Amino acid sequence: MDYKSCAQQILKEIGGKDNLISAAHCATRLRLVISDNSKCNKEHLENIDGVKGVFEASGQLQIIIGTGTVNNVYDEFIKAAGVTGATKEEAKQAAVNKAPLWRRAIKVLSDIFVPIIPAIVASGLLMGLLNGFASIYPAIANDGSYKLVSLFSNAAFVFLPVLIAISAAKAFGGNQFLGAVIGMIMIHPDLTNAYTAATMLAAGKSVPQVSVWFGLYNINLVGYQGHVIPIIIAVWVMCLIEKKLHKIVPSMLDLFVTPLVSVLVTGYLSLTIFGPVFSFLESGLLSGIKALITLPYGIGGLICGGVYAPIVVTGLHQMFNGLETGLLSAYKYNNWMPIATAANIAQGAAALAVALKTRNAKTKSMALPSSLSAFLGITEPAIFGVNLRFVKPFACGCIGGAIGGMFASWMGIKATAMGITGLFGIMITTAYLPQYLLEMAISFAVSFGLTRLVYREKKPEPITVAAGTEQAKPALRADGKTEISSPLTGSIVALKDVPDATFAEGILGQGVAVQPTEGKVVAPADGVVSTLFETHHAIGLTLDSGEELLIHIGLNTVELEGEGYMAHVEVDDRVTKGQTLITFDIPLIEKKGYKIVTPVIVTNSDAYDVSVLAQGSVQSMQPLLATKKGVQG
Repeated sequence: MDYKSCAQQILKEIGGKDNLISAAHCATRLRLVISDNSKCNKEHLENIDGVKGVFEASGQLQIIIGTGTVNNVYDEFIKAAGVTGATKEEAKQAAVNKAPLWRRAIKVLSDIFVPIIPAIVASGLLMGLLNGFASIYPAIANDGSYKLVSLFSNAAFVFLPVLIAISAAKAFGGNQFLGAVIGMIMIHPDLTNAYTAATMLAAGKSVPQVSVWFGLYNINLVGYQGHVIPIIIAVWVMCLIEKKLHKIVPSMLDLFVTPLVSVLVTGYLSLTIFGPVFSFLESGLLSGIKALITLPYGIGGLICGGVYAPIVVTGLHQMFNGLETGLLSAYKYNNWMPIATAANIAQGAAALAVALKTRNAKTKSMALPSSLSAFLGITEPAIFGVNLRFVKPFACGCIGGAIGGMFASWMGIKATAMGITGLFGIMITTAYLPQYLLEMAISFAVSFGLTRLVYREKKPEPITVAAGTEQAKPALRADGKTEISSPLTGSIVALKDVPDATFAEGILGQGVAVQPTEGKVVAPADGVVSTLFETHHAIGLTLDSGEELLIHIGLNTVELEGEGYMAHVEVDDRVTKGQTLITFDIPLIEKKGYKIVTPVIVTNSDAYDVSVLAQGSVQSMQPLLATKKGVQG
């Protein structure tokens, strides 16, 4: 591979060095931040020799090149561009700084709501299961254990303002425990519960009031259960005050003055200004969204289901976390989730139609696992990897999502949690299970049928071979299959189930993944260390039998910058089977929030038939993969 030529072509197709803001790389990808995306020709980028895929994520243009070559291309790239290389974290920050204000605001919302989704999912699943049991056996509602579990099921919603406050304080860079205090203040038991207050007002009764701001006006002594925006605004102001005080208060007084003033000022402002004003605005917003979704004949669902996938393309779908949280908090149900499911199932159906219709092995290998991922709620691989590339499948998916969303809205399907869509959504829609299943079937049928009808595959251009030459074909091995031992001890994970599209779709090659139970990587066979990334989270080997192996310890662990990893070899070292290559700290890596699942990839698998030998669990040095030389497809 001509690294210099590849780098120069990439620079040209992204719009030249004047369009480049930042450049970094990990073990497999160039990670670029560019000024104007319209100057980037992605189609030409994908056709550059050595480029295995191109996609955008988190404001970065990520160009998949592969282990052992990406570092060489990167070196040539920064020379051609005349820039200084950036770290992964610097590139990420450059992407954030480049984003417009509204996109940064949506990212902050995502940073607030994503961490609390597991708590809401746990409560919502319990609610769904209880509803299912109660519908089958109503007498169970009188059982003591049922009542206890019912108490568990709404805990996250009762104290949701506290969870939001803690997460918001972290996102805004403030003290999380002070944020928790603000959340507690806004749902203090001495305040009338918001749901009780609503009942009292509906019955014509008055709620307790107090005079504030030196008698200027009165406020109701009502808590903010069921509200989201007032909590976020209050914690944001608290963080501003806290950070300002840290700068101006002498260090010897900081421990006492800063928490006291932050809580006192923010608490008073929250109950007298932020709470009343923003709860009113939030109630109006949620009422408007609820009215849209419940428009007669499912028109609202038709609109929302049709635009959901295009919104995912822009990355703005993160804002729906806040919407769903608000719906659950205010109304105890989530009628946005079924519409999102319709859109996701439809995109998956479109990708599946492409997979079944295409004769291109590479397209098929990408489309099939992408469709299955979409059915389980993760649509980015299907949208970016397949449907948008061919345009028509994406449009058909949008139509299927619109029709399915219309049915969901028309039937009034509701969920008891958020964070789950697709097939797993049946666990939080038990009260509407028949309608939910029918909604998915409608979305699937419309999208799949339309895609099968309109998708046409381009005929490949004929390859011209110069006279007197023939295309090179790898020679078959004389000894047939070769076994490759496992470099790790742990449990087997199918490559398609790895939560990273680059690995799951086989872009870097075929293989398998291991969920390690021991923090040690050993050489699976004799060979040479061809690549060792500086953070030691990934290593490439060229085995004596010809296979080029990538062992990538964890997902996105390049961001740890080497913390928790120790290499025992260097590039170009000769290694023997069983020799320790890398040791790593599993508890530390997982504590930092990273998945430790480790793909083991044959990166030159286009020249091999690759099959997986192990199932369940595997010990280090037990047979893991089998390879046989020969052109696939």
